[in-house]
Amino acid sequence: MSGASVPKHTRVPQGEPVNKQAQQAALEPLPSDDPRGRGNWLEWVCIPLLFVVVVGGWEATVRLLKIPIYVVPAPSAIWQSLVRGISSGLFISNGLVTLGEAFLGFLGASVLAIFLGSVIAQSRFMERVIYPYLIAIQTTPKVAIAPLFIIWFGFGISSKVIIAGIIAFFPILVNVIAGLRSTDPQRIELMRSLRASRWQIFKMVMLPSALPMIFAGLQVAVIFSLLGAIVGEFVGSRQGLGNLIMQMNINLDTAGVFAVLVCLSSIGITLHLIMRWLQQKLLFWADQNKIPGT
Repeated sequence: MSGASVPKHTRVPQGEPVNKQAQQAALEPLPSDDPRGRGNWLEWVCIPLLFVVVVGGWEATVRLLKIPIYVVPAPSAIWQSLVRGISSGLFISNGLVTLGEAFLGFLGASVLAIFLGSVIAQSRFMERVIYPYLIAIQTTPKVAIAPLFIIWFGFGISSKVIIAGIIAFFPILVNVIAGLRSTDPQRIELMRSLRASRWQIFKMVMLPSALPMIFAGLQVAVIFSLLGAIVGEFVGSRQGLGNLIMQMNINLDTAGVFAVLVCLSSIGITLHLIMRWLQQKLLFWADQNKIPGT
């Protein structure tokens, strides 16, 4: 027998201790690929390098195959259309309209979802009564019901705000409920033993515990609200980036369509970064690496 053998009286921990070790291991941050930090600068080199390779290959393919611009425009044509649209103010004015619709829809969805999610999380009865209707609304294709909102609220900003809010509502609601119900029961029992009221338990224990999950839902919803605004503009609108895409598509201005898509991507990335900045400022006490969606 070698000296490395395990003594017979030694037992592998069973049951709860093992589970705690596994949970602790799952919560530990992933180890870096390179302990000396060389992975960081390699990422900063690879990200722009990949962009140059993709765009350069796209430009070369279009030029070599002489693909018509109305089928697939070259990146240089898209860039010219983007500069022309921004310098004329066309993209900025329409982009502000779309951004305003998305922001108002996101704001309304956030307030309603946090309030309704807090109510549902407090009562299984409310969940059983309300949740089926919410799922029915969420599973209904928004493109199918968008024409109804155009009929009811007109071609103005109201119909787009409502569509954006409906699309952004559900991710926030689900995360609010999941976050509130994931609160440590022992902390709730401790507050009850101190004779804390239901509102005090919610404000001092449940809500702070749920904030990381809520912010994860907000990060998803802010992008969905932009998507909802564009869907509403597709169905019927007089202005906005979605309206521009429809006009340019009719005129076979494919380069212009791609330029608008670049603007939409830039707005989406900006909104995501703003939400992430707010999260870091408001949840400074939480480990940012353990918050979903970041």
